This record gives sequence, C-alpha cells and structure tokens, in this order.
Amino acid sequence: MMLGQNEDSEQLAIVKKKYGFDKSVGTQYLYYLNDLSPISFHSNTEDDYTFLRPQKYSEAKLFTIGNTTTVLKFPYLRESFTKQGKKVSTVLAETLPNTFVLAISAIGIALLLGISLGIISALKKDTFLDKAIQILSTIGMSIPSFFSAILFAWFFGFVLHKYTNLEMTGSLFELDDFGENVNIKLKNLILPALVLGIRPLAVVIQLMRNSLLEVFNQDYIRTARAKGLSEFQIIKKHAIKNALNPVVTAISGWFASMLAGAVFVEYIFGWNGLGKEIVNALNTLDLPVIMGSVLIIALLFIIINIFVDIIYAWLDPKVKLE
Repeated sequence: MMLGQNEDSEQLAIVKKKYGFDKSVGTQYLYYLNDLSPISFHSNTEDDYTFLRPQKYSEAKLFTIGNTTTVLKFPYLRESFTKQGKKVSTVLAETLPNTFVLAISAIGIALLLGISLGIISALKKDTFLDKAIQILSTIGMSIPSFFSAILFAWFFGFVLHKYTNLEMTGSLFELDDFGENVNIKLKNLILPALVLGIRPLAVVIQLMRNSLLEVFNQDYIRTARAKGLSEFQIIKKHAIKNALNPVVTAISGWFASMLAGAVFVEYIFGWNGLGKEIVNALNTLDLPVIMGSVLIIALLFIIINIFVDIIYAWLDPKVKLE
C-alpha cells in the first residue's frame, strides 16, 4: 500500500525491515510494547529496528549494557501507513482537540438543558409539562445519531440555510477561499454539538427527574421544610447536589465515548476529529493509526473514571477517598 506503483521485491524487503515486519508475530508484538513503554530497550546496531533514531524518539539515555541502551522516552505510536510517514502521535494531536471541543460543547448543552428540564419535570410531576418533557426525552434517546445528524444537516444546513447561515458540513478550522489562511469557524460547531448532545440530554433529563423525586422523599428534605426554608433554598442547597450522583455517572460515560470519537456525527458533518480519522484509517487499513487511537481512547476512559471518583467524594460526603 505504501509503495503503490513502485512496488518490487527489493523495495518491499526494505519496507518490511524498516517496520520490523520481517520478524515473527511474537517479536513484532514485543517491538510494539517496547515502542509504547516509557522505559524501553534499544540496540546499538544501526540495522536493527530498535536502533535509536532521532526522528523516532525524544529520549533520555539511562544506561548501556553491552549492545543494549535503556532509555526514558515518550511512548512511540509509530508512523501512519498512508500519510507519507507522518507520526501517529501527530495525526492524533491534530484531530483529538477538535473532538474534545465538540464533546465539551455537546456535554455542556446536555448538562445545562438536561438538569434544568429534569428539575422542572420533577417539580411539575404528572402535569402536561412533565409528560411533554418525558415524551421529548424518550424520542431523543430513541433516535440514532446518524439519522439525527442527516436530518439536522439537511434541515438547518440546506432547507433553512438562508435563515440560519449554517453549512451542512464543515470543521472548526478551515482554509479561506485563497487556501492560504486558516480561520476558526465556530458556526460549524453548532449542528454537530446539538446532534451529539441530544441523547445524553435525554438521559440527563430522565435521571435528574427520577433522582430528584427520590431525594424529595428523604427525611432531611422534610426536616428542611419543617424549619421553614423556602422551596428554592431546599432545592438549591440540599436536593440538587444529592441528586447529581447518577447524572455524573451517566455523563462521564457519555463524555468518554464522545472523546473516543463521535464517528457518525463527525463523518456526516465533515468534522475533522478522532472519529472521522478512525473511519478513514479503517477504510485504508492504516493499522498504526487505528491501534494508536484505541490506546488513546483507553487512556482517556481511565483518566475520566479517576476524575469521576473524585467528583463523587465532593458531591457525597459519605463517599470516602481511599
């Protein structure tokens, strides 16, 4: 794939040696682990795959024993097969910030609207307004993201384009008409953020409503009412904080999955994020990019879960940080 029209046995052998593909599968796996490890071992022989090449690693040498040098370095995710030797870390660094901005915007919309509508729904339990909010949230949870993305892009970006001035596709950074300067296009964020926020918004509404109704039946809420506190003070100081735990759990999972790449939404709206990059890598069998993306996603899940545990302890004094 990398050689294209220039493929011959000699060039193929050079590429295989460069990437270590002339070794057994087990050895290749050990090479990959060695590339990923912050502390790794490298041969001092120039023909060896593990030789310390400046274009590969940014390292600090620890010590040398015989023909092997031990170094401290950043994980090396290797090079893309289809982007002319571009480092996977560079590819991810170019796409992950766009996905992060999109995920933060979508979660912000979901939290702001979801918590507000959930509180209103709980306070107006069994009224017409409560039932209307419940119906809308159920529809929001039921609609697949690829369908709502197509619908929003067509309706707001095409049918109502002259009123909304929104485009069907576009990313955060785009070249100008002369192809010289890169401009920030914040309006391109609106539609994908709304579409991506629909399902977590629906989940937050349901969780906030049910959790708040449960909290309202607790003894400390009755005590607060008996003391003469206003309903607004009770909701603000006592009820909301204790009702947020299930919301935090749900949102953390949604946020992690969004950072993993909102594949359908990014691809349909042409948003240059991690999800779109993963789809392109799968279509072109760019294995280093796929593997690097999976590892970054796993790392993000771990980090987010750690932060969620810390937030739990802040929201609920009964939870102890061990």
